[in-house]
Amino acid sequence: MQFADIKNDIAFRKIFGNENKTEILISFLNAVLKFEGNRKIIWVAILNPYQVPIVLGGKSTILDVKARDKAGNEYIVEMQVTDRIGFANRVIYYSAKSYAAQLNAGENYHQLKPVIFIGILNFEFLEGKNYLSRHLILDVETQEHNRSADQLKDLDFNFIELPKFHKTEQE
Repeated sequence: MQFADIKNDIAFRKIFGNENKTEILISFLNAVLKFEGNRKIIWVAILNPYQVPIVLGGKSTILDVKARDKAGNEYIVEMQVTDRIGFANRVIYYSAKSYAAQLNAGENYHQLKPVIFIGILNFEFLEGKNYLSRHLILDVETQEHNRSADQLKDLDFNFIELPKFHKTEQE
């Protein structure tokens, strides 16, 4: 039996962006983000992947998969086959654009919800041997992310680097 190449945008969206089969996306998000207990995602809505500009002349973006959970957290899941110039900038741009689009005029900033980016990459992107890495905003001096203060927590970047993935089927 021959399967579709999941690295193909259309196949990727059919699997992870399918409104009728959100359990696949939920399982994937929980596994990658290691969500358990009360953090475990139990429901998601697939959102429009088109991020249109707010002002005339702004840049439009099309995401592979965009979803929101019951708590209002947004998830961007992108499959990237090649390492293109500006990829890191694009990751930040997609996330920041999704974050900024949450508020309308007159709404309060405390209503903003986290945006969690997950990039599945068919190339090595970052230094290190781990195939899965997570990046948050850290204090430069202490290299810590102060979760207890609940500050600067809303942008979360996760990368799965496929060339570094060396597990057997049994693992």
